[in-house]
Amino acid sequence: MLWHRAREQRSADGHPAARRKRRAHLRYVSAPADADARRAVAPVICYPTDTLPAPDPDAIAAHLEGAEPIGRVDVPPRDARAIRVPRGTLLRISCPEGAQVGDLNLFAQGNLDERFFAGKTRALHGTHLDVGARMWSCFPYLRPMATLVADSLDWYGTDPFGGRVHDVIGTRCDPYTARLLGGGDYHHCCHSNLTRALAAAEGIAPDRAEALVHDVLNVFMCTGFTAVEGLYFMKASPARKGDRIDLLAEIDLLAVLSACPGGDCGSAHSSDTATCHPLRMEVLSPGAERAAAWPEPPVNAYDRSHGL
Repeated sequence: MLWHRAREQRSADGHPAARRKRRAHLRYVSAPADADARRAVAPVICYPTDTLPAPDPDAIAAHLEGAEPIGRVDVPPRDARAIRVPRGTLLRISCPEGAQVGDLNLFAQGNLDERFFAGKTRALHGTHLDVGARMWSCFPYLRPMATLVADSLDWYGTDPFGGRVHDVIGTRCDPYTARLLGGGDYHHCCHSNLTRALAAAEGIAPDRAEALVHDVLNVFMCTGFTAVEGLYFMKASPARKGDRIDLLAEIDLLAVLSACPGGDCGSAHSSDTATCHPLRMEVLSPGAERAAAWPEPPVNAYDRSHGL
């Protein structure tokens, strides 16, 4: 009964005040006498990373010294493209013309079932990635796929709203949520863009590609959570022409990147009217021999018995 009564109070505009009213209506349990003491319990980090193998910045710098471009793909606005990145080379993602958000998927070359695990990366490194963070692959592999080694937006830090750049929070804009929230079909959201690009790169059917597309690294996107409601927010990306991030490929990668139809995501998420720019993916190599010598991380050693 409480749920049905609360539903009747929903407002069409979804204003935060209306949401607070709905939540208050559903709260039928009084706070206990020790409520403040319970709230004051200190938090515990779920996954202490002291024992994680840490990347060696000096070794990485020496390895990449003198790296030269060996491949480039320009990603058109509201579309996606793929590029192969050999182990030991550098994937550089940049804004060649202006502020633009990108949604990045990573796959192991030759094994599309090993792909980026945004949720576990978030649990290990936090909601936003900065230099030194690694992008981890899914179960049962759970190994570093790439390491973020340089970021021209490293200066941004955390803004007064709690916003930071390069998040692993958002899933990607998609036609299913667009249909759910507003009706109509939009085919150039990042989920669809990534599906088309992966299907083309691997020569597979779109339904197979769609099942492999996964939660992303939101490159250059500025996001956070509102302090009161805990709602996921976006704001205009601080990226400008020439900004870039560099990822060291720890394994042979297939990188698929969508130039988000929201442009800098300062006002729109999926839009045919937002100002959008291309993105660029470049592969830089220190030389084939040196790249091939970069050690490949082993797959996770868990025996997969699951107690059976």
